[in-house]
Amino acid sequence: MSAALPLALDPYLRDWLDLLLRVLHVIAAIAWIGTSFYFVLLDQSLRPVEKAEDAADGVAGELWEVHGGGFYRVQKYRVAPPRLPDHLAWFKWEAYATWLSGFGLLIVLYYLEASATLIDPRVADLEPWQAAASSIALLAAAWVAYDVLCRLLARSDWALGVAVLALTAVAAWASSELFAPRAAWLQVGAMLGTIMAANVFFVIIPAHRELIRAKEAGREPDPAAGIRGKQRSVHNNYLTLPVLLTMLAGHFAFLVTRDRAWLILVALMVLAASVRLFYNLRHGGRTIWAIPVAAAVAVVALAVALDEDEPSSGAPDPALAARGATVFASAGCGGCHTLAAADASGNVGPSLDALRPSASRVQGVVTAGKGAMPSFGAKLTGDEIAAVAAYVSSVAGR
Repeated sequence: MSAALPLALDPYLRDWLDLLLRVLHVIAAIAWIGTSFYFVLLDQSLRPVEKAEDAADGVAGELWEVHGGGFYRVQKYRVAPPRLPDHLAWFKWEAYATWLSGFGLLIVLYYLEASATLIDPRVADLEPWQAAASSIALLAAAWVAYDVLCRLLARSDWALGVAVLALTAVAAWASSELFAPRAAWLQVGAMLGTIMAANVFFVIIPAHRELIRAKEAGREPDPAAGIRGKQRSVHNNYLTLPVLLTMLAGHFAFLVTRDRAWLILVALMVLAASVRLFYNLRHGGRTIWAIPVAAAVAVVALAVALDEDEPSSGAPDPALAARGATVFASAGCGGCHTLAAADASGNVGPSLDALRPSASRVQGVVTAGKGAMPSFGAKLTGDEIAAVAAYVSSVAGR
């Protein structure tokens, strides 16, 4: 059991919570992101109404759609319909379920296991409770800072976009100075996800309720509430792919363990957001192929630059490799991996003899973890990780 915090989970219970929360998180996120994609497409694709009476009733535009074996005609009102319908569909629980399940995963996998997953002594000397408290405080601070920026720069989308990018860069840098490499990337994603969920809870849904209250009271609804809700909804749309990127790319040690991993994260987030920009413009009738082409070129350039930045894998120091053999045995690596030189035949993880990884790759994965493999950054010293990396890279496949 972990003694990271006063509360600790039995490993078997933790695994079940991990499974159930992860399944809920993925399903809810698919629903939420899909909804965001659809409604932005709908908004950008609206055409003038065909009937004069629809325009007189306040319909701003409509879209004909075909799906599931039938035709649909969707209309959007400029503010609100003349009367409220008997049934009104809401889109909010996808967002709430995504954030709640994600926060649950943070608790189970990071806060209650902070010494193993959240803390890297080489990054910051934090107690487990301090690391967990810092993470939670950053989640709240992200929302407050973003909301203030939105209120101050509401009239300029470009200025607000630059400010949010700067806020994200600061969050990425701060997280890299506080947490273990993989946890740092996930922390930034959690901060952006918190902003998205808070947008729904504090702005978008209250705007909808205000429109409904006005209609029920016989008042003319103030369009300002709907405009604010629409703005935050579009912001959420642009944040979807950057958040997904942190959740997925954070599992790849060759990225998160770099010296300036936070800059790599920011660059990848900008590229991910540019993909949404391309599609949102395309939905509105403007196809700018230069955007995805530039993004693809930038990804290739980043990959080449990082490959050139990869440390040389020359012949390892024999003394260091010999020490690494001891670390390999004492850390229990052979229980999961096959390595003939160590007489290890584990089959939980990939066969190191078949993989034949470089020292830098071993060092990155051992430090940050990958997939089901936990991070050993808090369990082994930097010298021990370097030693086991030298050992594995020198004997794997031989």
